[in-house]
Amino acid sequence: MDLDLFPASLPVVATVQRYDGGPRWLARLPGVVEELRERWSLRLGAPFNGGSCSWVAPVRLPGGDPAVLKVTWPHREAMGEAEGLRLWDGRGAVRLYREDRDHLAVLVERCEPGTTLADAEQLSPDRRLLIGAQLLYELWSAPVPEQTGLERLGEVTGVWADLVEQRMERLKPGFDPWLVALGARLLRELPTGAQRAVIVHGDFNPGNILAAQRKPWLVIDAKPMLGDAGYDVWPLISQIDDPFARADAARLLAERMTLIADMAGQDARRLAAWCVAREVEAALWLAEHPHTPFPVGSMERARLFAQLAEL
Repeated sequence: MDLDLFPASLPVVATVQRYDGGPRWLARLPGVVEELRERWSLRLGAPFNGGSCSWVAPVRLPGGDPAVLKVTWPHREAMGEAEGLRLWDGRGAVRLYREDRDHLAVLVERCEPGTTLADAEQLSPDRRLLIGAQLLYELWSAPVPEQTGLERLGEVTGVWADLVEQRMERLKPGFDPWLVALGARLLRELPTGAQRAVIVHGDFNPGNILAAQRKPWLVIDAKPMLGDAGYDVWPLISQIDDPFARADAARLLAERMTLIADMAGQDARRLAAWCVAREVEAALWLAEHPHTPFPVGSMERARLFAQLAEL
């Protein structure tokens, strides 16, 4: 039976068709996948039902080994993925096998069984946090050459700071002006105070950490940049279970911050400051995109992190 490789139910279809040029990219996608399949001699499986900006499917290499083919809608965050994977060279992340820059496509190591750290409820939250912290340490320990194709983190977050301020002017009701101004300032200042520049993952949430065979856990779906390691910790701290739903949220977040800081060799208050910056940026972005849920409680979360950072 023929596989339906491009069903309308795929999240990437619903997302990308809203963008300028998105329908044209989606129309070209089957031809791109066929070109890559033929050039790299791949056997395609049914695409994964995940990923809002990429078409991703399991494949078999000519010798029968498993891999994953990913073709991404061209956008700024995705441009450094192949370069980051190349520089990590399997250290904490999936290996890069092939790349096609023209089509923003990568052929990478497949994680099996592929269970996400977010779904690994048989493990305690602290255990999952330690797994994440160890992976961050591995990613951050990769040697950084003098010249890379990666963007500087400060250049990206500087643009975000401008956007935060612009969105605040349009969306003032419901947002604490002091917290928003603090978040914008931190987005500009934190990258300049880094002790060293590392290759940050860029989207280190527990859904991007998969159970694997070569190592127990590996990360996927990187949006790499060069800059301050502390940028990476916010999704991990915030998205392992739901710490904000706890009555003792402040204590729990402080414990998590200390645990990751000790494991990864970082300053806990600096990590908390990065969480303020990223919480504010995400809240303003989500509020301006009607197709996503409004970030209920985002300012309360940012305020908790600000207290932990002693700001």
